[in-house]
Amino acid sequence: MERIFGIDLGTTNSLIAYFDGDTPRVIRDPESGSALLPSVVCFPETTRVVVGAAARDLAAHHPLETIASVKRFMGLGLSHVTTEDRRFFRFADGNGADLVRFQVHDRTVTPPEVSALILRELKLRAEAVLGEAVNRVVITVPAYFNDSQRQATKDAGRLAGLEVLRLVNEPTAASLAYGLDQRNQGTIAVYDFGGGTFDISILRLHEGIFQVLSTSGDTRLGGDDLDRRLAALVLELVPATLRDHPEVAQAATRVAEQAKIELTEAEEATMRLSLPALQIDVSRRLTRAQFEAAIADIVERTLDPCRQALKDARLSGAEIDEVVLVGGSTRVPLVRRRVEAFFGRRPHCELNPEEVVALGAAVQAGVLSGRRSDMLLLDVVPLSLGIETVGGVMERIIERNTTIPVISRQEFTTYVDGQTAVDFHVLQGERELVRDNRSLARFKLRGVEPQPAGVPRLEVTFMIDANGILNVTARDQRTGREQSIDVKPSYGLTDDVIEQMLEASIDHAEEDVSARLLIEANNDGAALAAAARKQLDHAWPDERPAIEAALARLEAAMQGTDYNRIRDLTEELNQATTPLAQRLMDVSIREALEHKRVQEVA
Repeated sequence: MERIFGIDLGTTNSLIAYFDGDTPRVIRDPESGSALLPSVVCFPETTRVVVGAAARDLAAHHPLETIASVKRFMGLGLSHVTTEDRRFFRFADGNGADLVRFQVHDRTVTPPEVSALILRELKLRAEAVLGEAVNRVVITVPAYFNDSQRQATKDAGRLAGLEVLRLVNEPTAASLAYGLDQRNQGTIAVYDFGGGTFDISILRLHEGIFQVLSTSGDTRLGGDDLDRRLAALVLELVPATLRDHPEVAQAATRVAEQAKIELTEAEEATMRLSLPALQIDVSRRLTRAQFEAAIADIVERTLDPCRQALKDARLSGAEIDEVVLVGGSTRVPLVRRRVEAFFGRRPHCELNPEEVVALGAAVQAGVLSGRRSDMLLLDVVPLSLGIETVGGVMERIIERNTTIPVISRQEFTTYVDGQTAVDFHVLQGERELVRDNRSLARFKLRGVEPQPAGVPRLEVTFMIDANGILNVTARDQRTGREQSIDVKPSYGLTDDVIEQMLEASIDHAEEDVSARLLIEANNDGAALAAAARKQLDHAWPDERPAIEAALARLEAAMQGTDYNRIRDLTEELNQATTPLAQRLMDVSIREALEHKRVQEVA
C-alpha cells in the first residue's frame, strides 16, 4: 500500500513525517541532520530558485527577492497588506484583483505558488531519504484558518504535485502525537505558539477518541512578533534613515531570532548587526530579564484566547488535566512560566515542540492509510454558519464548535405569495444581524411551486467535510427541485477577522439580541397583520371593530422599538382573529372533503 505522508507547512519552518510501523518519524535532511526546512524562498535574478536554509542565508543580501513567512498571506487580499508587510516584501499591483502577488524581478508569484515550492522541497527530501514516491499527503493548518486560507493550502499542494487527502488543524495534530504516549482519559489544552500563529484548543480524550471541545487563537501572533520586538531594540542603534531599508530589516530580524534562541538557555546574549556596505556595525547586549520585559505584553496576548477557549468549552482552568506545548516559541522560559501559572499545572513538553505537529500529521496519515485504526479524531467549526432570513437576521444552521464532518438541515418557507424563486445568502459569524457577519456566498433556488406565503417547505442542508469545506443545498420538498453550492473562498479576508468577530459578538451581545428580537417581533406582527387585512372582509360585523382596533394598535407599535409591546399586540390581534381563522379553516376543510367525494363518485 502506498504510504501517506504528514506535512507541517509552518510559517517559520516546515517538516515532513511518515508512519513507520507503529511510530511516527520526521524525515531529516541527510546533510544537516535537521528536520526543519526554513519556510523561505529566494528568487535570485541570475540563478535558480532557492528554498530552505540556503534561501534564508541569502535573505540579508537579497531582501526583496526573498519571501519568508508566506503562510501569513495565504488567502489574504492585497487591500489588507499592512505597512509593516511592505517593509519586507514588494507587492505587485492587483490590476483590479484583490489577490496578494509578490513582485520578484519581472515576474509575480502568489502565496500558494511560493508554498508549493516549499512543499516540493519536502517531497524531494522524503523521496531521496526513503527511496519511494511521495504523492499523497496530509497537511496541517492553523485551527483558525478560514475557507480561503484552507483552499489556498490545498492549491499549494496541487501545484507541488501532491494529492492533499486531508487538512488537519495544527493543535489537533499535536494532540494525536501526544496521544501515542498518553492513553489516559482526560481534558487536554493544546497551547500552540508557533512562528506566525497562535492557537489554543481544548480537547477531550475518551477511549481513544479525541474530540475538540473548543478552539481560539490569533492568526497574526507568533514568534515572528517576538523577533520583531527584539529587532526594534537593535534598530534603535541604526540611523533613522536606514531603519526601513529592506536589507537592514532582514538582517535585524535574523540577529534578533538568534538572540531569542540563545536566551532560552543563557542569561544574556549579544545582538550584532553588521552590514559593511551600508556602513552599519552595531551591537547590543541583552539579558534574559530585559528580553522578557520586552515581550511580556505579547505573551500576555496569548492568554486572552485561552480564557475564551475555556469559556466556550464551559470549563475552568482547574478542570484541565494536561497542558501540551507546541511551537518553537514555547521554548521561551517566560512562555512556559505564564502557561503554568494560567492553567495551574506544569505543561508537557516531552516531544520536540517544533516537530510535534508533523508527528501528529503522520499519525493522521497512518489512520487514513489503514496503518493506525485505534484512534479517531473529531474537529470543530470555528465560527457559526447560517443563512439570512427576513429582516436581515442570521439564522444559525451549524453552531460554532460543532464537531466536523457534519450535516445539519433546517426547514424554511416563503414570505411572499406566489414566490417561484428564493434567494439564499450564506453567512459566517457570531452576530445576530446579517450586516455584522461575513458573507460567504449567494445562490438562487428556482422553480418553487407558487403558493401562498408560508406554505412551501424549503429544506436547507449545510454539509462540512473533514477539511472544513462547506457545501450548501436548498430543496423544495414538494417539487424536488434543488440547488447547491460549494462555498468558494473569497481571497480578501484579513487574518485577524475571526477573532475580531468573536470579540464583537461578546461586546455587542445585548444590543444584538435586542435588535434580533425587534426584527423577529416585527416579522411576526407584519405577517399576521397582512393576513388579517386580507381576510377582513370575511369578518362578521360584530368582530370587525375589535380586529381593526387591534390591527391599528399593532401597526402603531411596529413604528417603535418596544419588541415586548409588539409581541403582546401581535398576540392580541391573534386572539381577535381566532374565530375568523377557525371559520375560514372549516370552510377550506369542507371544500376539500366535497372535492374528494366528487372524485370518488367520478
